[in-house]
Formats: sequence, structure tokens, C-alpha cells
Amino acid sequence: MDNSIQKTKLYCNSLTKFSRLKTREVFVGDIPLGADNPIRIQSMTTTDTMDTIATVEQTIRMVESGCDYVRITAPSKLEAQNLELIKKELRNRGYKVPLIADIHFTPNAAELAARIVEKVRVNPGNYIDRKKFQTIEYTDAEYNAELERIRERFSPLVKICKEYGTAMRIGTNHGSLSDRIMSRYGDSPLGMVESALEFVRICEELNYYSIVLSMKSSNPQVMIQAYRLLINKMNEEGMNYPLHLGVTEAGGGEDGRIKSALGIGALLEDGIGDTVRVSLTEDPEFEAPVAIRLVNRYKNRSIHNSIKPIDNIPYDPFNYTKRNSFEVLNIGNHNVPRVIADFSSIQIKNYNDLISIGYFYDSFSDKWNMNDGSPDFIYLGKNKSLIDFPLSLKPIYDFEIWVNSGNADQSFPLFTADEYLKSDKKSSILNFISGNINSLTDDILNQIKNDKTSVMVLTTNNSHGMAEQRRFFIELIEKEILNPVIIKRDYQNIDLENLRLFSSTDFGALLIEGFGDGVWVNTEKLELEENASSDENILVRNFVKEETKEKIINRILFGILQAARVRISKTEYIACPSCGRTLFDLQTTTEKIRKRTEHLKGVKIAIMGCIVNGPGEMADADYGYVGSGVGKITLYRGKEIVRRNVSSSEAVDSLIEIIKEDGNWVETK
Repeated sequence: MDNSIQKTKLYCNSLTKFSRLKTREVFVGDIPLGADNPIRIQSMTTTDTMDTIATVEQTIRMVESGCDYVRITAPSKLEAQNLELIKKELRNRGYKVPLIADIHFTPNAAELAARIVEKVRVNPGNYIDRKKFQTIEYTDAEYNAELERIRERFSPLVKICKEYGTAMRIGTNHGSLSDRIMSRYGDSPLGMVESALEFVRICEELNYYSIVLSMKSSNPQVMIQAYRLLINKMNEEGMNYPLHLGVTEAGGGEDGRIKSALGIGALLEDGIGDTVRVSLTEDPEFEAPVAIRLVNRYKNRSIHNSIKPIDNIPYDPFNYTKRNSFEVLNIGNHNVPRVIADFSSIQIKNYNDLISIGYFYDSFSDKWNMNDGSPDFIYLGKNKSLIDFPLSLKPIYDFEIWVNSGNADQSFPLFTADEYLKSDKKSSILNFISGNINSLTDDILNQIKNDKTSVMVLTTNNSHGMAEQRRFFIELIEKEILNPVIIKRDYQNIDLENLRLFSSTDFGALLIEGFGDGVWVNTEKLELEENASSDENILVRNFVKEETKEKIINRILFGILQAARVRISKTEYIACPSCGRTLFDLQTTTEKIRKRTEHLKGVKIAIMGCIVNGPGEMADADYGYVGSGVGKITLYRGKEIVRRNVSSSEAVDSLIEIIKEDGNWVETK
């Protein structure tokens, strides 16, 4: 453990030596989580809970895909009671998977379900409290009176869980914080934490400890900060409850995987997490394989090259602040993180070779066109290009090629640390120096510090690479070195699904700390065959045979920057993963909305299956499309209802009309 780190900032065992955060053991049926148990995998059914056979058969598919637990919605007493038939049918078929009842708004359903299933999930934001987006000024006496009301309403469920040996997840969602919590703590990670701990304290007063906690948000930055703060607050109060990890409303396809991996993976990197659910707008049996890939990466993580312990965290891990840096050309300071395309294994022979990364040459006008997902630099290594690049795409060569190229004023060199120290030939504008925490020695850093043209390219070959790179950024802060830093990762012989997940974790975990002025991925071999992964949802295989490795990597990098909220290049969709409460086909509707709106850069659209995942869960969306009845949609502008009960056949057109009314619509080119 990094023992000297201030307790006020402590949220994991160590920032440099990997180990699982030790939590108490909680049994969910016969399958325990927490303590030294493996990280458990779970998902949630999307069928109507009253359709017993459909729910049973979907549950079986989920178990066979890798789920240790299965969650089923119980919005009323009727569905809660039917859990008994579902459980009986599963047992008759030989499946003993523990079941979890998902409860919102209905304490009486929770109290019934707790007598039937192995675990109940309650959301403190809407279990007793309500959300009407009202600001209420409470005196301490009035606030305590509200807590007493919650205690009276919540205690019966706790007593039933204690009597029946039923576990409980107290799961806070960022978007469904109650008006009471919002009025006192604001829309903040602290509000999320206090919302859960109020319920935990009631449980402890009744000597009930079979508790699991979660802090979910569709914004990975908020989600990570909330989990860290929760651990910190639990340490202060002598608690050690296991943690359920998830990014809620992550969406589907590649973007959903990137956002989920960024949030969940950043916590797993620090040994945090006892059970995982990846929430995708897809059939639930496709969620567990993604979660398993994420979790399996840490099975042997404790065996890694040693990293110098951290004596002090020179930043606030509970609040986002971008690391200070000065600007070199267009890198660093207040610029968005830059993207480097790696073409070191490709000979660029004509203009069409750049189409894959979003650069299009029009021979008629002799002009280049580009899109919002086009990279800023292109690394050519030792290759010499046979074309002139557009002004917005700046070439980088290895130093030995650059220095003899004859066009050094139109490109930039990449030095090794040793080359940088020894050479007296440098660009007067921009120089890249590549190295890791070991090769970028104090002598080199001292020279770089005084060079206003220098940008570091930070690499790592440590299996605990994110932690090593984070350690380097902390050293830069301590030494007051303000040069920009490009984060580079090399992935050798990796398949597409792992590239999505691992790069999202490795880059995202640093970006949400405020680290990194650019991103760069290299891989010698990327497995693209459609049969590369039998457990991968075919909906996610959104590449075609003519897509290149470079195009796919470029798209993933821009997706990571968007998920980390540090560079917005496209429309963002906040889509719930569907469940038995959903009032329309989420997958079909999401794709329909995406096809009509995906050109609206920076616009955030939430697509929610029902009111439970409605105005609260889409807290920071610009527009909302929410199921309000069979065949009926309610449309939101932010948190405000603008059209009620619109026919689902007309709802997408109505949504676009609202966007146009606000002046946020642009026509496609």
C-alpha cells in the first residue's frame, strides 16, 4: 500500500501496485461476492416479467453466456409475485442461478420479492423519495424529519431481507437523485454517495450487513469519481461493502463498449469492483461476454514490473482538472487532445490512401475535405510519402528519416530519448520525444522542460501500464514540467473486441484524471475476421471487409475521447439497455434515431424505454425520447417535457422538429 498517501484522497489499496480492494463477503444465494471471491458477472432480462417462459428462457441464455446472477424487473406486486413461478421453472430445468429483483418506486413489491429471490436492488433516489426537479430549502430539523420518514418506510424491507437471508443492492443512479438530495448536495458524486449511505446507515442500525453498493452514471467521469468517493467515505465510517460496477445507459455497439470499458475498466485498474454488469442496448446475453473480457484482464495483474510508490497525490481524484501544460503548435494547454494516425506500416502512394481516416481529396477543386473524426497528425515512421498532405494533417517521421528528408520544414521528427539528448538538429516548431518512465530520465526531462518545442510521447511495456503512465504524469506535476504529453499504447496480435475494451480502459483511465494531450495506438496485427470471436454480437461487427486497421483504430480513439468527455466529434446517444418495463423496441428505435441524427456533432440524445429510466437518468442530455405508454412517446428538451403522448410512428419526426426549432439542426452534406 502507498501508506503515505493522504487519507483524504485514499480510494484504493495502491496507485502503483495492483491488488484487489478487500471488501466484506456477501452471499447472493449460494454464490458469494466480495472478499477473495472472483469478480462476479451479471446482466438483466428484457422480457416482460409476467411472461414466465420467455423470462426463463432468456435467463438460461444469459447464464450460458457467463452470468453468475440474473436481475429481473419487478415494477409492481404482480411482477414480484411472478418471480416465484420464474424461479420454480428455472429450478425445474436444473438452473440454480441466483435471481435479483429490480425495484423502483414500489416498496411493497420489494418486500414481496425479498421473500422469493436471493437479492433485491433498490434505488434510494426513487424508492421512497421522489424526483420532480424541485429545489427545496431544508432546515436541519426538516431534513432529519425526512430521514426519519425514510427509516420508517425502508426498515420493513431490511427486516424481511434479514429474516430470509436475502442480499440487497443499494444502487444510486446519477440521474435519479431525489429532490431532497439534490437540494442539499447538488447534482454531484457526493450527492450520489450520501444518497446510498443514508440507506446503509439504516441497515446497520438494524444489524443488517448483506449489502452491495453501486454508483452508476451514463457519464463515466461522474461514475468513477462517485465510486472513489464512496470508498473514501466508507473508509471514514468503517464500512467495506462490496461494489457493483456499471456505466448506465452506455448504449450499444462499439460506442457502448467503449463507454462501459472506460468507466468499469478505470476502476478495475485500481483493484476496485466485486461484480460487473455491462449495460448495452442489445440482447442481454451479449453483455456477459464483454464483462468477462474486461474482468479476465486482471486475473494475473498483480504480477507486474514494480512502480515507484506515490507519496502524494498532487491532484483531486474526486474532481476533474486537466493537467496544466503549455501549447506547442496545437498540442497542449486548452487544446482538445490530438489524435495520431499510425501509418508506419503503409506506403502512402496516392490521395485515396487517406480516405480511411476521413481525408478526401477533390481533384476538381484541388482541395481537401475532412470530417470531425479526422486525425491531426500522421506518423509515417521510416516511410516516405508520395503525396503532399493537407495542411490540417501534419506528418511525423522518425528522426533519422526527418533529418535527411529535405522537407524538414513541412514535417516533424520523432526522437528516441537518446537521440534527443545527442542531436543538435531539431525542428524550430515541434519535436516529439518517445520514451517510457525509465528511459525519460531526469537529465532528459530537464532538457525537455526548457524546450518550448518539445512534446513527449509516453509509452509503456508494463503489464500494469496505466498505473505506470499515471505515475509518470504525477512526476511531471511534482517537477513542474509543463510540456504536453501524447499517450501511446502498443497492442500486439490483438482482436478487435479486446482492442476496443483495453484501449478504452488504458487511455480513458488517464484522460478522466486530466492526463494526456493526445492519443496514439499502434498494433502490428489486428484480428478483423468476422469469426474472430464467437461470443461477439453480430450487431457490433460494424466493419466491412474494405475497412482498414487504421480506420478502425482512428474511430476507436475518437470514441474514447468522446466517452471521456474531452473531445466531442459526433452525436452522443444515452440509451438504456432495456428491461421488462420497456415500452418499445429500444434497439430498433435507437438505430432509427441514430440514422436520422448522427451528423449532429455535440448533440446528446437520450432514448429511454420507460419513465423509470426517463428524465432522471438522462440528466445531462439535450433531448429525450421516453416511453410513456404502449405506442406513446414523451419528448423532452433537457429536463422539460415539450410534447406528451406522441404516437411512436410520429415521434422521431417530432423529435427532429424540436431540434430544428432550437436551431441545433444541420442538413447532411
